[in-house]
Amino acid sequence: MNAYPVFFVSDRTGLTSENMGNALLEQFIGIPFKRATYPFLDTPEKAHALVQIINQAAEQGTRPLVFSSVVNNEIRAIVTTANAFHLSFFDAFLGKLEEELNAPASHIVQSRVQNVEKYDARMEAVNFALNHDDGISDKDFQAADVILMGVSRSGKTPTCLYLALQYGIRAANYPLTPEDLDTDDLPRMVKNHQNKLFGLTIEPDRLHHIRQERRPDSGYASLKTCRQEVADAQAIFRRHRIPFANTTHKSVEELAVEILQACSLKRRF
Repeated sequence: MNAYPVFFVSDRTGLTSENMGNALLEQFIGIPFKRATYPFLDTPEKAHALVQIINQAAEQGTRPLVFSSVVNNEIRAIVTTANAFHLSFFDAFLGKLEEELNAPASHIVQSRVQNVEKYDARMEAVNFALNHDDGISDKDFQAADVILMGVSRSGKTPTCLYLALQYGIRAANYPLTPEDLDTDDLPRMVKNHQNKLFGLTIEPDRLHHIRQERRPDSGYASLKTCRQEVADAQAIFRRHRIPFANTTHKSVEELAVEILQACSLKRRF
């Protein structure tokens, strides 16, 4: 089966069309898709050039799919002239929302930095996550909203950064070392912040695979080491009643929401 050409089109970053389009495509298991994103489609010239690209893809025999979050009416109309199956999220929802609110939409592309205070809060949270990654420092731990704790390569850093970027959460993380795992007590750096701790665990086989790519055939990556570290980490979580989640089959998006709920954290913007 030929892969369906998929175009995510936007006059901004394209994140909305990608997220919504991919959520729909995930329902069609076994069908191959070849994805491409075209952001900042903000002039008629760019729109006409894209139409040519889409039409060229259609000539290969498989009708392209276009997921659009273009606000501008003129540019959106140009895109729809391409030989493709079109799904425009603004066409689908904006008219109905205008009817419900009894007010016309502006159809103007808005900058995402409309509230400087909220934007600065998000950037501050990202900087906090970077400055408190992998136990670099416990300075300002009292300012953390949550401290993720787990063995090396269990998913702490990407989860912290996602919490910061998407929710403005100040997330630090602490890696459990072999020395930490050999004691019944909590590590010194996080001992005074137990109420902010959330643990991440992972299946040993998956951890072995990840570590093997990082340090092939090392003691650090051995399956025996992975099994022991995971077991010891989970014992610490249970002993100190620290809530924890298994990252093996969860996306970072799912983990973030689970942490927000478990720790009663609220989005900052």
